[in-house]
Amino acid sequence: MTLWDQTEQVADGPAVSTPSPVPLPDRFRDNAKPGPEPASELASGSAAAAAGASFPPPKLRLKIQDLDHPGAAKFLGAINVPTVFSDAVTNVLRLLYRSPSDKHTNAPPTRSVTLILRDMDGVAYTTGTDLDNDHKEIHFSLNYINSIHPASRLAHEITGVLTHELVHCYQWDAQGTCPGGLIEGVADWVRLNCDLSPPHWKKETAGDWDRGYQHTAYFLHYLELRFGEGTVRRLNDKLRQHKYKAEVFWPGLFESSVEKLYGDYVKKEKDHDEDCSK
Repeated sequence: MTLWDQTEQVADGPAVSTPSPVPLPDRFRDNAKPGPEPASELASGSAAAAAGASFPPPKLRLKIQDLDHPGAAKFLGAINVPTVFSDAVTNVLRLLYRSPSDKHTNAPPTRSVTLILRDMDGVAYTTGTDLDNDHKEIHFSLNYINSIHPASRLAHEITGVLTHELVHCYQWDAQGTCPGGLIEGVADWVRLNCDLSPPHWKKETAGDWDRGYQHTAYFLHYLELRFGEGTVRRLNDKLRQHKYKAEVFWPGLFESSVEKLYGDYVKKEKDHDEDCSK
């Protein structure tokens, strides 16, 4: 559904080299009880919200290419555009970064985001502009907006898609080498932690960890529970520092391969399903 231009650089110039983070502690080890859900932990944190709001806001623009399209009226009637757009940016920043004053915070210098509503196939995609990569465009399908049913879901779904696409304006991509499944998984993890998941999402553990979207998002959710709040934030920052090499990236954060971590996640979900069926 979402396209990500792997050739674009989020920031000009080479990434600044910083020391690799210390591997994260395992909160599930020795039968430790998992901590609180990140969704409730982060969504209710006034300090986290304040941190997101303290970043320099980008210039936000809206362009509707066809006001006569029925999707345009539904979009404008469903949400307060300035409020939802601004709040979504704040949510993305608070989940991916600490605060501008934190020396370990390195958010991309996104200067503007233009939301373009137009008649197109698919759902949405994000790209840089001809000006430079500090200016982003989110293209959102009027056809898709018009297809959202029931009407009571319009605001929730529009906000969810917009939040997902805004992550692509602010996440790091390992200098263009990050797997697309991880890029999309981080975007849907943010959407999940903003309580914006659509009804059809569910944990499906068949297949590989990097299928992307909600499949990888739930795996990242598991890692956040297992290794503590801020795990995905640190994962994102590691994608800023280096090009992606799976054999180095995952052990550097978790002292384990991604295959082992995903196997642990699959087993945990299987055990949970078996317990629920008893």
